[in-house]
Amino acid sequence: MDLYSRAVRRLVADPREGEACTVCDCTRATPQFEVAGCHAPIVVCQKCGVARFDPLPSENEVASFYPPEYYGAPGAKFLPLVEWWIRAVAARHVRFLSAGLPDRARVLDVGCGRGVVLGPLADRGFETHGVEVSESATRGADPRAEIRIAARLSEAGYESGYFDQIVIWHVLEHLRDPRETLKECRRILKPGGRIVVAVPNFSSWQARLAGPHWFHLDAPRHLFQFPLAGLRQLLDRCGFDCLGDYHFSLRQNPFGWIQSLQNRWSPQLPNRLYTTLQGGPGASSEESGPRTTLGRRLVAAPWLLLGTLPALALSILAAAFRSGATIHVVAEARPEED
Repeated sequence: MDLYSRAVRRLVADPREGEACTVCDCTRATPQFEVAGCHAPIVVCQKCGVARFDPLPSENEVASFYPPEYYGAPGAKFLPLVEWWIRAVAARHVRFLSAGLPDRARVLDVGCGRGVVLGPLADRGFETHGVEVSESATRGADPRAEIRIAARLSEAGYESGYFDQIVIWHVLEHLRDPRETLKECRRILKPGGRIVVAVPNFSSWQARLAGPHWFHLDAPRHLFQFPLAGLRQLLDRCGFDCLGDYHFSLRQNPFGWIQSLQNRWSPQLPNRLYTTLQGGPGASSEESGPRTTLGRRLVAAPWLLLGTLPALALSILAAAFRSGATIHVVAEARPEED
């Protein structure tokens, strides 16, 4: 099956008892989505609104969601023009991440992948570190970054109070243990150190309007879906004071509108635009070949040409109403209680 073609269906069901919510420990949740090939539904916590698979897939099941082709070619996952755009946006994004950091600050990127932000951070004189579960995912990363391979952040072996800033950029939703990961972040951050967490916003306009067709649902890889309030609650519980939340992402939000609309238009071919921009890594074997690839790109072009400006306008409007399709929250580590 295509990496991104799993059908998602909305469920109509009563609340039920299940596993405790990672944010609030509530055990009562409402089944909301059914994902093809997954034995567990996506449920929404009755108390905090965080969505999750219940029960969660096993570690072996989660590993199967990330075959080698998921990571793309060394140092590149998308077509060259798209790669250029991603890195250009990342360089702009680094200005935000580096604001207020002291000289030679030590920065950790959790789930760093191919290190799109690590190189620009190193260019600014910061000491850059990364953690990744898959060594193949780090191919092509900047050699100046010290990257450790570990199944969990707690297994990476960092000292307490080691980092000035930790970045978890669209990774928390992939983890089976987001609460434990944030607790470990608190331990290895210096007192007053910052954490920047970015996730899809389950309470956004885009999520509510697109429903099972929402691009950022990305089932089954996204094990959790956080509304803004739920993410802030989790950060507070793990020892952080939230300083601010931000609702606009030039890289994520406009494309989410376009792909979600295409998913509604062609539900039998979900996320086709995204896999086309990858240059084919997500294409199924029966659709391979140069003629098919060219045809898919010709079909994709009108969606991008006609959809970009309206999608950008919607993203700006949603951000103004604090309902961006993706959000990033900046928080500060609270002093340890005696």
